[in-house]
Amino acid sequence: MAELAALEDPRAREVNERHGDDHGVNLTKLRALAKQLKVQPDLARQLWETGDTAARLLALLICRPKAFERDELDVMLRRARTPKVHDWLVNYVVKKNPHAEELRRAWLADPDPVVASAGWALTTERVAKKPAGLDLAGLLDVIEAGMKGAPDRLQWAMNHCLAQIGIEHAGHRARAIDIGERLQVLKDYPTPPNCTSPFAPIWITEMVRRGTGATAGSG
Repeated sequence: MAELAALEDPRAREVNERHGDDHGVNLTKLRALAKQLKVQPDLARQLWETGDTAARLLALLICRPKAFERDELDVMLRRARTPKVHDWLVNYVVKKNPHAEELRRAWLADPDPVVASAGWALTTERVAKKPAGLDLAGLLDVIEAGMKGAPDRLQWAMNHCLAQIGIEHAGHRARAIDIGERLQVLKDYPTPPNCTSPFAPIWITEMVRRGTGATAGSG
């Protein structure tokens, strides 16, 4: 905790707090610290229990993802108060855990929009890597009906899934683009120069042109 406190940068905290993340630790330096510590499941659990955002981010880098039980991950997600902790938990831990598919189905139907956004993130992963067994047309139905009025984080996750379906699955591409055009979600999102807009029709078209499924907002 003392080492993490020493990495605190007031300017980084100011930027992070605008995005809902209450920490000021430079993530490159945090990753360097994690590399020094290597995998330490017991320390990871202790860091997580502090409730401190920087400590939890470090915990997610040094834990053993496959060691967590299903219910344990469910509780952790619901207590992941900030966007960065939520994202890292889903991407670095849950996706590598044997209970990922069970949690995907449970979270997708959860009434809490932040929890549901994790279900959509896991669904997007399956759309790209293991689409067999997914009802892609049914997912598009849900997105079409609910994305426009969804809270921000849930809307972003559903939009990512919409784009991924359009990018990866040519048979659903025209419908995915059409849904994006009609709903206009994230059309005016500020996008840095030389980066891809998260507006689904632009995102899909650009990634298909490149022949890749890169993340929106990346150059």
